Amino acid sequence: MNVSAFIVDDSAVVRTHLSQLLQRGGIQVLGSASDPLFAWPKLCAQWPDVIVLDVEMPRMDGISFLRRIMAERPTPVVMCSTLTAAGAATTLQALAEGAVSIVTKPKLGLRDFLQDESSGLVAAVRAAARANVRLLAPQAHPAALPPAVPAVSAVPTGPLAAPVATALAETTDHVIALGSSTGGVHAIETLLRQLPRTAPGIVIVQHMPPAFTAAFAARLDGLCEVEVREARDGDRVLPGRVLIAPGGLHMQLTRSGARYAVSVRDGPLVNRHKPSVDVLFRSVAACAGANASAAILTGMGDDGARGLLDMRRAGARTAAQDEASCVVYGMPREAVRLGAASRVLPLLGIAAWLLQTGEASDTNASALQAG
Repeated sequence: MNVSAFIVDDSAVVRTHLSQLLQRGGIQVLGSASDPLFAWPKLCAQWPDVIVLDVEMPRMDGISFLRRIMAERPTPVVMCSTLTAAGAATTLQALAEGAVSIVTKPKLGLRDFLQDESSGLVAAVRAAARANVRLLAPQAHPAALPPAVPAVSAVPTGPLAAPVATALAETTDHVIALGSSTGGVHAIETLLRQLPRTAPGIVIVQHMPPAFTAAFAARLDGLCEVEVREARDGDRVLPGRVLIAPGGLHMQLTRSGARYAVSVRDGPLVNRHKPSVDVLFRSVAACAGANASAAILTGMGDDGARGLLDMRRAGARTAAQDEASCVVYGMPREAVRLGAASRVLPLLGIAAWLLQTGEASDTNASALQAG
């Protein structure tokens, strides 16, 4: 697939090295500009498949420019941001406004990073070129679902009703696991905003750089009824609580008696990622088995597909997001191909399905035809 890109960054050095890096990766660079006002006429003359955009720039910031792009000519945008906790909230805002993904620039060793073909920029641009960008436009979110759903069809169609509890329990007898990558920031927000405070305990791996997961969790905590936090080693998994794996560390589910918790540890990359969805899902299969539900969401690559298959074989309920609602149909496609998902659901149908914890699990991994 031939891919073209345009770079907007206020540093001439960064523009030069990003251009060289992309070109070595087989991506055509149509041009570059030091700020959005210089960029716009160049873009209009020859529009690229992907725009690589800095966050902090003179005259117009990257967020404002992103809004203009998404309003006037929706285009996949990869944010290229300095790896700082202070800038994480702003960059996450960009993802909420429609950016496809983040590539981080370190404060130190920038030149080496910009010359490193393993930095992830080329892969991010190629994934962005395939993204269904219309799904990333800011939109109204569905109202929260009630806390209990009768076991019905795979995609609920009618109104749901149940009493709302007001306090968290001391333990959890069901665990929900989610994994996502490109497009997952939007998907996870959409899903979690539908869940009531009484939802089962949830553990999540979203592929994201280290400085950003705490800001991501804090943002979600302010938007959702459930409590959302970046996971710490030993955190309990409780109803109404969502634990997001920290960027740069693996997260696994552990169990002591009836109590679930998480272990957060360093380790080697798994499927080129840390945290890895496979690492989480395999631990959930081992510790929770049929006492778990899992969904693999939008993302590039195949991380999580084999772990989801392990969960299904252990008796867990498993689902994959459908192609029509995915920004990038990579991870879910691989899960379907392996027979790891007993259900294939649209994003807006996953929250209700996850709450159907009384539904019998489907351990027949061959029941679903490979797609």
